[in-house]
Amino acid sequence: MTENTLNTDTTDWADEDENMSTGDLALADRAALRRVAGLSTELEDVTEVEYRQLRLERVVLVGVWTEGTAQDSEASMAELKLLAETAGSEVLEGLVQRRDKPDPATYIGSGKVAELRDVVISSGADTVICDGELSPGQLRQLEEKLKVKVVDRTALILDIFAQHASSREGKAQVELAQLQYMMPRLRGWGESLSRQGGGAGGSGGGGVGTRGPGETKLETDRRRIRSRIAKLRREIAGMSTTRDTKRGRRHSAEVPSVAIAGYTNAGKSSLLNALTGAGVLVENALFATLDPTTRRSETPEGLPYTLTDTVGFVRHLPHQLVEAFRSTLEEVAEADLVVHVVDGSDGMPESQVKAVREVIADIGEKRDDPMPAELLVVNKTDAVGDLVIARLRHLFPGAQFVSAHTGEGIAELRERIAQLIPRPEVTVEALVPYARGEIVARIHREGEVLSEKHTEEGTELSARVHPTLAALLEQYAVGSHA
Repeated sequence: MTENTLNTDTTDWADEDENMSTGDLALADRAALRRVAGLSTELEDVTEVEYRQLRLERVVLVGVWTEGTAQDSEASMAELKLLAETAGSEVLEGLVQRRDKPDPATYIGSGKVAELRDVVISSGADTVICDGELSPGQLRQLEEKLKVKVVDRTALILDIFAQHASSREGKAQVELAQLQYMMPRLRGWGESLSRQGGGAGGSGGGGVGTRGPGETKLETDRRRIRSRIAKLRREIAGMSTTRDTKRGRRHSAEVPSVAIAGYTNAGKSSLLNALTGAGVLVENALFATLDPTTRRSETPEGLPYTLTDTVGFVRHLPHQLVEAFRSTLEEVAEADLVVHVVDGSDGMPESQVKAVREVIADIGEKRDDPMPAELLVVNKTDAVGDLVIARLRHLFPGAQFVSAHTGEGIAELRERIAQLIPRPEVTVEALVPYARGEIVARIHREGEVLSEKHTEEGTELSARVHPTLAALLEQYAVGSHA
């Protein structure tokens, strides 16, 4: 695996500029609090630990290669390394085992477990991260044999999401996903499994009807988690209603919507900034964006549309996250056009495209309406040579090639978006009195003005508009045709 260095330098604090963009401020805020290697808040006495804590400091990675090529396996492990580093850990070593399927008891075979234990001891690692989702039994068996914390890929991604969530909705979605993941894996340590909290035995207590074994600490925890999950689902449903209202308001104005989707760290936020000057957070890290950002833009002819930056995808995105972020991901399904951003500098961009399309298809399965059109955009062309560009053009015919960093290809992308978004379908010619200036403003805002001139009676326009606006303009029409 190759070294991946995350560029987290954000600004020179001594010369901080007062005119920082929203993204600069968010990046500075995120960089202001980082995990410090070698420090831990974990309790020394594990018998007092009730929940599994993530302590990602010095880790060893382990994967099982069950299908695909060796290159596929190495790419998955390289991505796991980047995920671990994004979570704040130092990767010491990586092991891969070739098997038909993961071992049902310990994920890797017993011989590999012994080898992994030796690596953990020799490297001084405190955590092992597995490149897959472990069952509760596999998790328990590995920890008993390795004597260190064991974390799977799902828990790692959930931890990154928890670090990066900033909005109320994002935090609620991440917490819901974490609790859904934790429920089947919840277990006590030491004597907590038999600790009881309801029964009074034969010593008085609550009297008749209240004596007995009572509820164990574990059962109490499960009940509280179920209650919390129900509460979070209600809260997210309420926030989803607000999001639907805003989306409905845009649809009622019949402004086309474009969703920017793609693999994590493919450059979606950079592309949004390049197209609109939005100034949203841009960081060379996985899952830098968790909260959708919507900005207004215009085609070269002046037709308005909205652009929404969405959360990034990754191979084997935990289903808990897909469910928890469904209301957010529906921004993609509800759009008129999906701009699918691909990292041109990645060694295996086709696997990124496949992973993204799988998640989008999963969202679309629960919809009656057809999925929106897709425009594939290969980003980061400035980071690769002509030979790679030629290969990518062969691999993705019809794709747009851009560099959000240098601006190359952005003008052509704007033109392509303008061709693909729905256009107003009714052409009208109207003479609008000067007293109704708000109607002229609406035509400019929602329609496409073909010609405009000012006369003694008012503003004479020829424009393409949507049916609702065309109906309003009938009283001022000097002639119209569909």
